[in-house]
Amino acid sequence: MKLPRTTLILILLALGLGGFVYFYEIRGATVREEIKEQKQQIFSFAADDVQSLTVKTKKLTLNLERNPKSSNPKWLIKSPVSEPANDAIVSYLMDLLVKGKSDSTLSTPAKELGEFALVQPQATINITLRNRQSHQLILGKSNFNGRFLYAQADPAAKPDGNINVLLVSTDFANAVNRELSEWKQPIDNSQKLPPLTIPKPSPTNSK
Repeated sequence: MKLPRTTLILILLALGLGGFVYFYEIRGATVREEIKEQKQQIFSFAADDVQSLTVKTKKLTLNLERNPKSSNPKWLIKSPVSEPANDAIVSYLMDLLVKGKSDSTLSTPAKELGEFALVQPQATINITLRNRQSHQLILGKSNFNGRFLYAQADPAAKPDGNINVLLVSTDFANAVNRELSEWKQPIDNSQKLPPLTIPKPSPTNSK
């Protein structure tokens, strides 16, 4: 039985549409899920494992150490000044280091790192753990749409000579690009002495 030309065209269109739905919706969803699962934890240490941090930006090099007394504050600034640190600010950075994930990874020749601003980075974070192990995170420029930063974690060349470039949250830039005053422990105004008041002399009666 020979099908009419119009019917045959409709069947072919239906088959084509079905294939499109399969590859885009079903197969595409699987691929997107696989890409989502490729998000990797940047580091595997815990916050309590960290003994010291060195944050180097274009304006400041800051050395932080955990308070050996384990009291308030938890962190101390060792240089460029010696003062208690702002625990909230340090905790914000620590949370990013411990929980931060890389959205994707690019395998890049070492000679092309300058294109990601990783040769002269906006910031470098050096981490020293209690067990003397060290880690490093280098932050470059934003990607084309400004959603992520290019970065390197514990940079090392692979056997093929390429280096992994990560895409990480722009929150890292917000966490490290601060003035020194922001890293210092805030002054508790409630502990300040009240201003000195001088009593007014009592009026004298004139005769």
